[in-house]
Parts: sequence; structure tokens; C-alpha cells
Amino acid sequence: MLSRICSAALNGIDAYAVEVEVNCGYGETLVVIVGLPDAAVKESRDRVSTALTNSGFKFPMGKTTINLAPADVKKEGPSFDLPIAIGMLAASEQIETDQLDNFVIVGELALTGGVRSCKGVLPIALQARAVGKTGVIVPAENAAEAAVVTGLQVIPVQNLREAAQFLEGEIKISPTRVDITKIFAHQSDDEYDFSEVKGQENVKRALEIAASGSHNVLLVGPPGTGKSMLAKRLATILPPLTLDEALETTKIHSIVGLLKSGQALVTQRPFRAPHHTASDAGLLGGNINPTPGEISLAHNGVLFLDELPEFKRSVLETMRQPLEEGIVTISRAAGTMTFPSQFMLVAAMNPTPDGKMPGESKSSPREIQNYLGRISGPLLDRIDMHIEVPQVKFREMSNTQPGETSAQIRERVIAARQRQHVRFAGKPKVTCNARMGSRELKQFCELDDATKDLLKFAMTDLNLSARAYDRILKVARTIADLAGAEKISSDHISEAIQFRSLDRQLWG
Repeated sequence: MLSRICSAALNGIDAYAVEVEVNCGYGETLVVIVGLPDAAVKESRDRVSTALTNSGFKFPMGKTTINLAPADVKKEGPSFDLPIAIGMLAASEQIETDQLDNFVIVGELALTGGVRSCKGVLPIALQARAVGKTGVIVPAENAAEAAVVTGLQVIPVQNLREAAQFLEGEIKISPTRVDITKIFAHQSDDEYDFSEVKGQENVKRALEIAASGSHNVLLVGPPGTGKSMLAKRLATILPPLTLDEALETTKIHSIVGLLKSGQALVTQRPFRAPHHTASDAGLLGGNINPTPGEISLAHNGVLFLDELPEFKRSVLETMRQPLEEGIVTISRAAGTMTFPSQFMLVAAMNPTPDGKMPGESKSSPREIQNYLGRISGPLLDRIDMHIEVPQVKFREMSNTQPGETSAQIRERVIAARQRQHVRFAGKPKVTCNARMGSRELKQFCELDDATKDLLKFAMTDLNLSARAYDRILKVARTIADLAGAEKISSDHISEAIQFRSLDRQLWG
């Protein structure tokens, strides 16, 4: 007898439908899986056969052929265990049900028949809703994740027998429901806060500007000045995730397997800090079958690269396309995948090899130039703001007065982002000032003659590139937004130019 089970597999951060066809025939007892299964899928025959017998079912006699359609796309992972087992029970007439066409089924089986969690349940649930399915049958640990998709019944199952009894109508399982409003309202206390940072008021101001426009930042200063401390607190002043951003972020974390058991959504902006020994595959994503890397895991959040010159230059150069376009495209023999990568880059570095400022360093000019030369000019041009982080004075360190909290700064950042949201209404690809293209720069960054002259002088004096010119305009637009100004003034341009002064001091 032939049975058909609806399941799904992952392609990038999205899912596509997979039909599991199971045919039980005559002949020698044998299980054959076709449809380009990988090793984990091939091994499911042993897991499923043991899970069936340990759950009190009979293993089908004769030849059992399992086809995973479409047959020309490689299938990965153990999430086909449960649909294959249900298909074998239906094909061998051990269960009778008319519900198989209504549900998408995914889950890994333990040898005991228990159903274990699997990756990518959120995109699978979204795909099930898109094709008009009634619901999904998923591992209980993944039920909350799938339940954020409205208009879909999410049936959590603990084991194979429970799934079979539900499909036959012998037991009822209440669909899992989650309150998205409550999930967003229940924000965990931030581990870090800007009130803990002593001094560095100019740097705090710069990071507030960066957060308000989602600008990339380079922090330059000697060791011990608080570069890492400041970077870790940047995420606490960013605006809260919207539902669409949370869903997209959760999809990425789901397919990598980073969601905690029972977690429904990622509600806080990611902060990723890969080590400087990271490879290009670790940063961008890759492997034989492309999966998201650190820059995609930082999507809608912050990517912190400490000790920037210590990263391999080839690794840093691969970031130029994601920084410019907000996506990363990975090509492998298995196919081409595109992952989102709209993140704020925060990089930190010492000004010289020995960590001291150029005027105090014992390193030779050649050594300093070789050290700084590890970072290419085109990459630096894509970093909007270069911020000098000086040593903290004793007076500031010993000050017991609490500084401004992250919550207070975040209110101003949210207000500035709201102005940008209104300004860019109808432009879905432009979500903040840092994402403006040449058309938006011309439309929203008009300058009067005096301001143009100031910018022209700075461009000539600092020998800045055309890309740096665009970065100055974008930062100035953000400074104006923070001030509630409709037009960019000379004061806004002057402050924005200060964040390119390191071009002359360090790389000029």
C-alpha cells in the first residue's frame, strides 16, 4: 500500500515542501530511501525501525520504498524520521486516518520512540501556512517556536505513539498557543548598561549617533580604555525588534539550532563577537551545504570584531559585499544560498602594534604602517564613523555619580529612528540613514552653500574618497535627526566630519 506524508526541508532561511512517499510491497524485508538523502536521512531507516518496535508497532515485512520528493534536491538532517515512521504505519495499515493531507510533519526519533527537537521549525511552519495546511505536527520542544505563526494549528508530540493516536483520532492534543505581545513585553534585564561606563562622554555621544542611524563604527584606542565595554553596551540602546525583524532573526537562529528549548522568538537584538581566528566560512557562512555564519547571526543586531587588524585580511575583504548590500551570497557545489546580513559593524583596534597612540609609540613608522595596512582602504570607507577612545582620567574613574542609563539614551535613539521611519515610508529597502542610496542622499541631504563649502574643504584637506563623502552626509543626517532638525546644518556636518578625522591621523 502507498501513503503520502507532507513534510518540509530547509533551503537557506526558508523552507520548501517535501512529500514523503512510502510504499510497502512484497519480497525480502528491506528499506530503501531514495530522493537524494544525505547520511543522516539514510540512517533514519535504523532509527525508525527501532522506534517502531519500541513503540509497540510492527515493522513492515517485505520491501519498503521511501521516496523524498522532489527527488532532485538533496535532503539533510534527521527531521524526516517522524514523517517516515508515520508513512510506514499508514502504508502497512497499522493506522487509518484521513488527516495526513492536513498536516506538515517533522521531527527526529529516538530509539525509544520519543520525538526530539529539530532545526528550522519556524520557517517550516511559515511554509505550511503558505501552502494552506491546517497545521503542523512538531516536537513538543519546538511547539512554541512554530506557534508564533498565526492561523496554524501547532500540535506538540512527545513520542511516535502519541502522534499516531492523534492522527487516528484516539486522543486529542490541544494546539500550542503563544501570546506574542506578552513575549515582547517580557524583556529580560540587560546584563550591561551605559551607566556603568565611567567618562568617555564623547564616545558615548558617537555611539548614540551610530545607533540612531545604524552606522558602522571603528573604535581606536590603547588597551584598557573601554572599547570592548562600550561595544557590548551598544546593543542596549538600539530600538526594540519589530515583529517582522524578530521573525527573520528567529528563522536564522532556528536553522542553526541556537534557539533554547521552548523559546518562541528572539526578542532582543543579537550581539555576536567572533574570535579573530575565525575563518571566512565561520564569518560569512559556508561548509559543503551553506549555512549562516556570524554576520547573518548578527542580522538586525551588532557584529563586534575586536582586534580588527588580527583578523585575516582575506576574511575582512569578504565582508565588503555584505556591508554594502545587506546580504551575503554563498556559492557551493550544492547550490547558491543568500542570507540576510543587515547588521551594525562595531570594530575595535589599537592605534599601533604596541597599543600606544602614534606620538607615544616605540614602534617605527614602518611597523605602524604595516600594522594599519592590514585593513584595506575600501573596507575602512565602508565604516561610517572612526572614533578615538582616549585613556580615562582618574577624576572620571573615581566619580561615584551614576551616568546616563541605556534606557534614557535608547529613548532618543528610538525618536530619531521614528523620524527616519516616516521619511523612508514607501521605501522598503531603506530602513535607516545608513541604508540610504544615492537617490535618497540627493533627496534628503540637501546642503546650503555655506555647508557645501565646509564639506568641500574637509574633503580636500582629508583627501577623502567619494564613499567617505556619502558616509559624512549619512552621519550628518542622523545628527540632524537626533536634534529634531529638518535640514542638515553646518554644525551637523562639522560633527560628522570629526568622525573621519582618523583618516588623516592614522591612514593619511
